[in-house]
Amino acid sequence: MQDHIQRHIPLKGASNFRDLGGYVGQAGRHVKWRTLFRSDHLANLESEDLAQLRNLGLKRAFDFRGVQESQAQAYEWPHIKRHSLSIEPTVVQRLQAQHLTGKPLTAADALDAMQTTYRDFVKSDSHRFAQLFEHMLDHPEPLLFHCTAGKDRTGLAAALILSALGVSQEDIWQDYLLTNQLYKRNSTGATTLSPDVMKIVWEVQESFLKAALDEIQSRHQGIQNYLRSQLGLTPAAQSKLQSLYLA
Repeated sequence: MQDHIQRHIPLKGASNFRDLGGYVGQAGRHVKWRTLFRSDHLANLESEDLAQLRNLGLKRAFDFRGVQESQAQAYEWPHIKRHSLSIEPTVVQRLQAQHLTGKPLTAADALDAMQTTYRDFVKSDSHRFAQLFEHMLDHPEPLLFHCTAGKDRTGLAAALILSALGVSQEDIWQDYLLTNQLYKRNSTGATTLSPDVMKIVWEVQESFLKAALDEIQSRHQGIQNYLRSQLGLTPAAQSKLQSLYLA
């Protein structure tokens, strides 16, 4: 188990920026430090933050945010090339639509919406995760991937990467749930949804990621088959990935 203080990189403009390094992967090799990073969005970075990212050698950011999200909180930073891998958000929109019908929203509704969204990542958005792996194989210099909060689209991407690198389920869950200790939501964006509902929307729970993993199991008979058939990680490609990102 890694100390999250070493893993978390404090920035003024992003709360959930962290390093995937140090986890034990295939054949006892560790994920390289200061190579793979995950985060919430980068639109609020300050000059000190940008200097820190330059020191990390970060040159590319892979942005899972949808079109309107990325337009509303756009960024264009020197030395960081942004690649859009857009996955449109659906949770709040789905809950808002239900709210407008007049039916009271409950925490159970929010849980169901989150789990449905994670299943939809597997059903509809696997090509975006495949594109991230393609970039990782072609250009192995330090990279960052993120969405708005760095917890759902980013959380599943991190789980897939760590799985491909042979990291244990225990460490994958630890990494996923670390968002609840780190992420600080900003106050932008009005909503008519209740605080109880929004609390669930802005956290991570095991049942969310489990919904995606269960969908992978049901549709593709396990994570390794999914990595190979949907994300393009042939055995040779997975071996190359491990050689690039494990020390």
